[in-house]
Amino acid sequence: MSTLDEITNEKQRVSEALARVDTQRERLTGQLQELEAAERVLARYSNGTQTRKTAPAKTSTAPTKSATPAQSGRRSRTVIARAAGGKRSSSSLSDKVLDLATGRTQQEITAACKGTRPNHVGAAIARHKRARRIEERDGKLYAMHAAGTEQRATV
Repeated sequence: MSTLDEITNEKQRVSEALARVDTQRERLTGQLQELEAAERVLARYSNGTQTRKTAPAKTSTAPTKSATPAQSGRRSRTVIARAAGGKRSSSSLSDKVLDLATGRTQQEITAACKGTRPNHVGAAIARHKRARRIEERDGKLYAMHAAGTEQRATV
């Protein structure tokens, strides 16, 4: 009977140790998630040195490319463009859409705006419709004249 008692005691001791390891693993996993979240926030809002992104524990430790250099490059280009140009030399997409709304369909306007994504053109058209600068008649879009210019023409 003493052998059976020893086995039972050993089994209980191992299960208690396993429970302690499980709770410690859960605690460390939570801390790791908090640190990764803090690292993402710091990488997003830091203007200074770039922090190297650490790989999660379950993935390989091969170096990974961080997305922050692309963002900082994009940001510096816009800052440079604003500083050098002041105002844009070409009109904005919104202005182009308003100029093209002379009895054309939305597809024709989209085709005329080369190099612009169709969903951006559609969004500009929708904004003009909401602001009542463009109206749609028989599937074609027409720019509305401003109320101030109409009054001046009639006077």
